[in-house]
Amino acid sequence: MTRTTAVEALEAIKASVAALALVIPGADPAGQGEPDPLRHQSDGWLDTLAEAARLQAATAALVVHAAAGFADTTRAMASPNALPQGLIAQDMAVVSEVACVLTVSERTAGALLSEAHELSTTLPLTLAALQDGSISWQHARAMVDETANLDPAGAAALEAHFLDPDAPNPAQGCPAGELVPSRFRHKARTWRERHHPDSIEERHTKSALDRRLEFAPDRDGMAWLSAYLPADQAAGIWDRTTTAARALQGPHERRNLSQIRADMAAKWLLGGTAEHVPSPSAQVLVTVPVFALMGLTDEPAMLDGYGPIPTSMASRLMAESSSSFHRVLTDPRDGAPLEIGRTSYRIPVSMRQWLRLRDGKCPFPGCTNQSLDNEADHLLSWADGGTTGIINLGQPCPKHHRLKHTSGWTPTGATTDKPPGWISPTGRQYASEQQGWEPPDWPPDIMTLLIHPQLGPTMPDDILPGEPTKELRPVDPLPEWSWQQAPVDEPWPEWGVPQMV
Repeated sequence: MTRTTAVEALEAIKASVAALALVIPGADPAGQGEPDPLRHQSDGWLDTLAEAARLQAATAALVVHAAAGFADTTRAMASPNALPQGLIAQDMAVVSEVACVLTVSERTAGALLSEAHELSTTLPLTLAALQDGSISWQHARAMVDETANLDPAGAAALEAHFLDPDAPNPAQGCPAGELVPSRFRHKARTWRERHHPDSIEERHTKSALDRRLEFAPDRDGMAWLSAYLPADQAAGIWDRTTTAARALQGPHERRNLSQIRADMAAKWLLGGTAEHVPSPSAQVLVTVPVFALMGLTDEPAMLDGYGPIPTSMASRLMAESSSSFHRVLTDPRDGAPLEIGRTSYRIPVSMRQWLRLRDGKCPFPGCTNQSLDNEADHLLSWADGGTTGIINLGQPCPKHHRLKHTSGWTPTGATTDKPPGWISPTGRQYASEQQGWEPPDWPPDIMTLLIHPQLGPTMPDDILPGEPTKELRPVDPLPEWSWQQAPVDEPWPEWGVPQMV
């Protein structure tokens, strides 16, 4: 972007903001003749919010262009024979100038210049999406962070996966800009871990050496205590304190969940005892590609509520904590769930595990509440004829469960592998995230046999790569069966999928 086009873009943004201010519902009597003028104004306010967010993103893109342009121009004016000390001083001067212009700290200005450089040189799709308002500045920053330390090809692949609908394997479900930034960052991090050129086992071994405990004083006699730990340990601590805190909640407990969780962690760490508190073990799902479990590939496993972990960690979790961690095998052709280990035939337990696998978290748009805290719920209520099949169940968190029953928010239909979307009281539809299962890696030896079958035994037809058959994916075991009608002593029917152990 040249200086002239930057000025033109700025003028266009100013004109758009001025025009938007003139048509906001409070300034325009239009709609007074509508059957429901208040609903008309309500829709108008939401449209104004959406347009303002788009203009905010376009303005952020202009800031990126301006910051990168100023830095590039300053470097171009520097003497080609300048000493390294002089170049360092010049960069410091650029940071200081930008900080003064924007009235921000030099640290903030330095971060902006670094992000502007990455966006303008290596992430063209991200900058274009920011400029047209389809993603926010927070999304763009997340993309910069998650492509850090990737080579140009890896960064381009990650960017294309989320922002190019014509990419070989585009992201499924909500477009990137329709995810809240924290959820987009999580999905981008998950994709990065899966496709990083270095194996997750190698990176985890190096990162584990940096584990540490940190203490930071804060105001009002408070302080922060944080730990940088391997994911399985951190997730186990979080799940144990959460389960213990929930066990203590009740009508006579004045503390909220966060307060109880903090109190429990403090008592355990300081060696105190907590009366009437169980020593719980969380029920955590660990998704493991079949070939990775066999040691034939280096693909990461997926820890429920966290994301990718080394397969060695997943194997250790299941070996040491068989009662707490449930292994989930995935289809070697498309990455879809293949089989869930079941220790109970009762419908509520197995269906809750299936919902956790399908949704990963509360399916309400933008909610980050993980599946362990959520509640199974009929999308179409039982009183209205809803069944207890998988396609009529969701797992909203307590907050959004109440929202469903106390407001005009209603969930849309679900499938065996897609969570329900939502319809707001204004009639707008919002999609839920999807897990984004990916085809796992095939070991080279097996690929050689597929290409040259004469070199080895015949490969069974039921594991050849290609379009998965309907029977291989798990199906709703009892789509029309309510658990009130279920015979207590009758075992579950076979699922009709290969039982791989």
